[in-house]
Amino acid sequence: MITIERIDHVGIRITDKQRALDFYKILGFKVLVEVDFDAVIIITNDADVELNLICNGVSLEGGKNMLMDMPQKYTGITHIALRVTDLSATLATLKSFNITLSQGPVTFGNGHVSVFVRDPDRNVVELRARLDPKQADQIENISFYNT
Repeated sequence: MITIERIDHVGIRITDKQRALDFYKILGFKVLVEVDFDAVIIITNDADVELNLICNGVSLEGGKNMLMDMPQKYTGITHIALRVTDLSATLATLKSFNITLSQGPVTFGNGHVSVFVRDPDRNVVELRARLDPKQADQIENISFYNT
C-alpha cells in the first residue's frame, strides 16, 4: 500500500501569466520560482500551500471552463478547495478587488462554509472556513449548498 501524507501541490493550467499571478496574489500567493526548463511558475503562500501555474493553456471554449460550464460532464478535477482562517475577511478582500463570487456563501450543514470564485481562466477555487455551526448561521446571505 502507498501511504499518502498530504497533497503536495496542485497544477493549474493558465493562459495569461501576469493575469493569473495578479489573481493569485490577492489570495496570498507569491512567486517562489519560475522554472526555466518548463512552462511552470511555482507559487506559495505563507502557510506553504503550493500551486504550480502551468503557462501553456489555450482557450478553446469561448471563455468557458470545459469541466464546469459545458453541458457535457468531462472527467477531471473540477476545483481546488483552500482553507481560510477568516471567512469575513476573505469576503471583504474579494469584494475590495471586485472578485465576483460564482457561488456562496454556502453551508454544508456542519459548520463548513464556502465561497466559490473563478480565476481569470475560469478555474474554480473554493475558499472554505470551518466554523462552529452557530457561527456559520450568522454569515450574511448564507444558504445551504445547492448543486
